[in-house]
Amino acid sequence: MANLRFEVVAEAYKKKPLEVITPAERPSDFFAKYVFNRAKMYKYLPADVYEKLTDVIDNGTRLDRSIADAVAKGMKQWANENGVTHYTHWFQPLTEGTAEKHDAFVEPDGKGGMIEEFSGKLLVQQEPDASSFPNGGIRNTFEARGYSAWDPTSPVFIIDDTLCIPTIFISYTGESLDYKAPLLRSLQAVNTAAAAVAQYFDPKVKKVSCNLGWEQEYFLVDESLYFARPDLMLTGRTLMGHDSAKNQQMDDHYFGTIPERVQAFMKDLEIHALELGIPCKTRHNEVAPNQFELAPIFEEANLAVDHNMLLMSLMKKVARKHSFRVLLHEKPFAGVNGSGKHNNWSLSTDTGVLLHAPGKNHDENLRFVVFIVETLMGVYRHNGLLKASIMSATNAHRLGGHEAPPAIISSFLGTQLSELLAQIESSNDDERFAVAGKKGVELDIDQIPQLLIDNTDRNRTSPFAFTGNRFEFRALGSEANCSSALIVLNSAVAEALNSFKQRVGALVQQGTDLKHAIVSVLRDDIRTCRPIVFDGNGYSEEWVKEAKRRGLDTETSCPLVFDRYLDEDSVHMFESLNVMHRNELQARNEVKWETYTKKIQIEARVLGDLCMNHIIPVATHYQSRLAKNVQSMFGIFANEKARILTSRNVKIIEEIAQRTQTIETEVEELVEARKVANNIQCEREKAIAYHDNIAPRMEVIRYEVDKLELLVADELWTLPKYRELLFIR
Repeated sequence: MANLRFEVVAEAYKKKPLEVITPAERPSDFFAKYVFNRAKMYKYLPADVYEKLTDVIDNGTRLDRSIADAVAKGMKQWANENGVTHYTHWFQPLTEGTAEKHDAFVEPDGKGGMIEEFSGKLLVQQEPDASSFPNGGIRNTFEARGYSAWDPTSPVFIIDDTLCIPTIFISYTGESLDYKAPLLRSLQAVNTAAAAVAQYFDPKVKKVSCNLGWEQEYFLVDESLYFARPDLMLTGRTLMGHDSAKNQQMDDHYFGTIPERVQAFMKDLEIHALELGIPCKTRHNEVAPNQFELAPIFEEANLAVDHNMLLMSLMKKVARKHSFRVLLHEKPFAGVNGSGKHNNWSLSTDTGVLLHAPGKNHDENLRFVVFIVETLMGVYRHNGLLKASIMSATNAHRLGGHEAPPAIISSFLGTQLSELLAQIESSNDDERFAVAGKKGVELDIDQIPQLLIDNTDRNRTSPFAFTGNRFEFRALGSEANCSSALIVLNSAVAEALNSFKQRVGALVQQGTDLKHAIVSVLRDDIRTCRPIVFDGNGYSEEWVKEAKRRGLDTETSCPLVFDRYLDEDSVHMFESLNVMHRNELQARNEVKWETYTKKIQIEARVLGDLCMNHIIPVATHYQSRLAKNVQSMFGIFANEKARILTSRNVKIIEEIAQRTQTIETEVEELVEARKVANNIQCEREKAIAYHDNIAPRMEVIRYEVDKLELLVADELWTLPKYRELLFIR
């Protein structure tokens, strides 16, 4: 039996890094080279148009379509100078990816020829097919009309020969069919609610912005090895594969020296990203072999989301130039850490950061505590919904493992902040709001300067940890759109802040002093949200029991977790804030259930195909070879001696027979279980059937295949093994 695996692996190990042509300029010189940012707006737009457009961006005023033609003219001039010939509305449908349809800058001139044209109408609005994207039943197949509409708060950029215009995507009847539209509404909701509360402490506050700093984890695998693994190609993860003898147990990959080929890829990626205005800051090896991370500087949340979606697309494109494939699946390899996307979330005003401590005075410290507690209130009231926002068929492999936050939402505050909240709750003193800052620590080494130590450690097991001037939502999956979590988090915090202001206002109307009213409501909320605060080990079994006792959501079934979107509390929150309406939520859940089913369905089909067409033929071929060896031994030696000499091979033959029979039986039962599940009409019930009846059978099959991998002669095994996939040479 011919086996090309060794040739493929040998070729992968020979590969040298491509030369990266680094621009002669400093990064600051070519940063945002292909972005229509304010500097470009100022250069290419009339002064009055520039002022109106920046007013829209800064203050949220409605875009005057009368200026659209002037903006389009300026954009087209800039685009033409950069060799652009096409434009596209770039949007984020409910596919976890992006979408684009390219049109040329040409229109008929009425005389049999063509002229280059790009009008305000084409800039502001286009009409993609709304029935061809996931819509959860809002649009019928024969009802195709939908609209993409320009989002001026996210700058236009150039990819290759195309001008990309960030847009929202809605149906003909007005429902959002993307992530950006509800994200923008949630940002407006938290701006309105937070600004109203912030004005208690500083009347000058006019606007509150949500800031996001994402950390993108990913795996790289050699392209030739990737193509030799059909499961990686079709599902993004290895559906089988025994542990490598060495993986991450030595802790030698984390922050280790970056492999030369990977360094070349990273440099190339950063150059392209910086040219597109993505402020790349950090790169390093992650915990698992072949796992890496890239993180930018904090940005306004809407722009940060766009940049993350753009970067994930850019990573895949650049990786192919370096003979790599990027894996964004949360768990591409069993037995080693998976990939997440930590979302560092914060709020800031036009006068400063709301979650920064210590403040300069009592009022600033009180403001800090108020926003911390009301954030906790939002997380507590909607902890199950927050979990639903980050749950998926792929991220479910990672959540709950001892490598990532558990599938229970809680918040870590650290000792000092936890003690401060406890003191405020139990004290009658309205002035006890001293917040400790960083402290200096002298080391007994003369050459080392004084270190400034934060007032709290970090808890890597916490899904929602306070880490200084922000909360780190650590439970998002690597391939997810950050908007999914931000929409829920912003809405939950906005609802909590609105409630806080209403209750404070009611006390003030009754004659209570404003500061006393604020502290009184604050104490009530500290007591209420206490169950969400947990500073211990989130991986422990004891915490699961304790979380149930506290009334937190401990459900782990992905299809059932999605139910939280349709809880009455969730629907009321979204509708009251005008973020999403009931029919949009119902439609999105239909998409979530259907997507879950399809992902497991594809995996099951690929697994069955690999078992029947790769694994069993290879195993039985080896079994036949062993059988011939046993036969020949009996022809050479006396029966008793031959029996002794062939006993090991006979055991292997028997074990292969047992395991291949189990695999074949389980694959047949898997197919039958899929047929039963596929006949279920309700998407929710079908997803539950796939979770309960299909996914567990796949694990049984994998166990048997992985055992066979250890039995079959190495030169016969056709699929690259973990020891080859996980170590870049």
